[in-house]
Amino acid sequence: MSFHAKLIDLLKTDSRFVDENGDLIIAAVQDRAWKMDRDLIKLLLSDVEIKAKFFEEIEGHWIFNINTFLEYIMQKNFLDNSYTRFRNRIGLTIEGKFIKERGEVSLVWAYKDCVLEGGQTKEEDKRTEIFFNENLAQDEINRLFDPKVLTNFTRYTTSGSQPVTEIKRDENGVIRENLIIKGNNLIALHSLKSQYRGKIKLIYIDPPFNTSGAANTFSYNNNFNHSSWLTFMKNRLEIAMELLSPNGILVIAIDDYEMFYLGVLADEIFSRENRIGVVVVETNPRGRSDSKFFATSSEHFLVYAKDANLASINSFPLTDEQKQLYKYQDDISYYRPLPFQRSGSNSTQQARPNLYYPIFYNKNTGYIGLEKQDGSVMIEPLDVKGNKRVWRHGKESFLYAVANGDIVIKERKNKYIVYLKDRIKEGRKPKTVWVNPLYDASAYGTMLLQHMFGKKVFSYPKSINLIKDILRLTTLDNDLILDFFAGSGTTGHAVIELNKEDGGNRQFILCEQMNYTETVTLERIKNVIKTNGTGSLIYFELSNYNQFFIDKIQSANDSKSLLTLWNEIAENSFLNWYVNPALPEEAVNFFIGIGQEENGVEKQKRLLTELLDKNQLYVNLSEIDDERFHVSEEDKALNRLFYGDATHA
Repeated sequence: MSFHAKLIDLLKTDSRFVDENGDLIIAAVQDRAWKMDRDLIKLLLSDVEIKAKFFEEIEGHWIFNINTFLEYIMQKNFLDNSYTRFRNRIGLTIEGKFIKERGEVSLVWAYKDCVLEGGQTKEEDKRTEIFFNENLAQDEINRLFDPKVLTNFTRYTTSGSQPVTEIKRDENGVIRENLIIKGNNLIALHSLKSQYRGKIKLIYIDPPFNTSGAANTFSYNNNFNHSSWLTFMKNRLEIAMELLSPNGILVIAIDDYEMFYLGVLADEIFSRENRIGVVVVETNPRGRSDSKFFATSSEHFLVYAKDANLASINSFPLTDEQKQLYKYQDDISYYRPLPFQRSGSNSTQQARPNLYYPIFYNKNTGYIGLEKQDGSVMIEPLDVKGNKRVWRHGKESFLYAVANGDIVIKERKNKYIVYLKDRIKEGRKPKTVWVNPLYDASAYGTMLLQHMFGKKVFSYPKSINLIKDILRLTTLDNDLILDFFAGSGTTGHAVIELNKEDGGNRQFILCEQMNYTETVTLERIKNVIKTNGTGSLIYFELSNYNQFFIDKIQSANDSKSLLTLWNEIAENSFLNWYVNPALPEEAVNFFIGIGQEENGVEKQKRLLTELLDKNQLYVNLSEIDDERFHVSEEDKALNRLFYGDATHA
């Protein structure tokens, strides 16, 4: 066995360095080497030949030569298989490093949509899409975040679909339309920036959970690990912060697995001082059956303000049960009488001496005070055994309550009892643990969609009641709400329903890149608008260029189709500058060889996607008049309506 093969086999014995296809993850090995990982060093020391190569003996001690090791594993031919040889042959390495190892901006594409396959019936079943993540280094990004040309505009109302002839704005020039946008959410957010920077009151997102086991809602190529997932989130949270209004709020739904990592990241972007809450929500009362130790039944909301000094949240409405507690009424409001005498711990005179004082009461004149008057009786805080207790509040607060008519005294069994009027409030302060049968994701998410569509069309949608409560807490009736992981469209549905309930005029912006955007997200909102008999939305897409070829790559079913597609890509797309557009026979053979490997078609798709220049995924707005992109006059006019002065910026 060659030294190369021996080292690779040895490294593969550590499961941390092997992906789901059994391939070695060089980036993971590199990361552990830089950290001088104890287990990695022990592993390398376990083989005599490998130890001699990467360690130096000094006075009986073996010193790890990290530079020699890293140089060796990062050389171009270390993983000498068809996949690696193909990348090297056509230029998918830079300075000996694969692009994804240099990445700072994370783009993600799905190979399948999120619609459940025919036989899948259980809420716990795993989603079927496989995501390919590509990170781009800063020096590879020059036009990626430029505004993009928008296309396929359609307005939907209670009457059905209509051409878009106007885009409504308020007196400040802010677009006031419900929007559904199809396209990569990171790029879509940057396209929204010129119109919505500092205007969004609430951003609610339910991002893909990067977790383990069957609970993972997405299956990622190449172990979409913590670092890649956090890069993916970092890019999107940074632009999200720009879009929030000064008093805006961000709510992120997340599970246990990534909550701690994501919390640290969000603290860095928004600052720890602006983290205003961490809420636990029971979304699965039955508990998840695949959990090894605890039956997981909850998720978390990380809640951040753009500026905690400017932000505020609303109260929850009182429940019917709570309202029934307030049976009494005076000229001010309904109230419930609470004993003014404190009970329980810290209720003795010794523990709280400042809360012990006599109260004087004259039932003939109605006098209540701290000074004795003719005909008044003295009332002390005594328990049933005659022991001295204390009042709920000190003297100053007591006199304030008397002045406001909030103290009432009743005679019970020849004894006077002092009560404080606890007045009914407009709402109740939200707690950090939310338990409500209406938050059940299966009953009010999955089943709700199944009822609307006549079949199961989406896995793990949130309960619409849960999203409505988030909206109640964080928005007023004229606010803008953004959800850039729109999924099945629960946020848009909740906005429409809440507006109907309270007469509000909130508007939503939904971004989604998956194929179900039209078949599930849009169809759901169209259905809700029609059912409610009011409302409208505008649907549009980012105008594809290289994204068109990515879609074709994703829909290809076999290696032969992908080889044909390679020729088309080389002739008609924008390739990365370092890619050789010619098709050397050697490279063709490598590509064919990849297709014959296990998961070969998936690997070929990944490679073809990497050929494309990501700055040209969509048509840049600045190139709207370029004849190569065939932008229609109608689309040009609608882009001017949407972007205004930014059209030719």
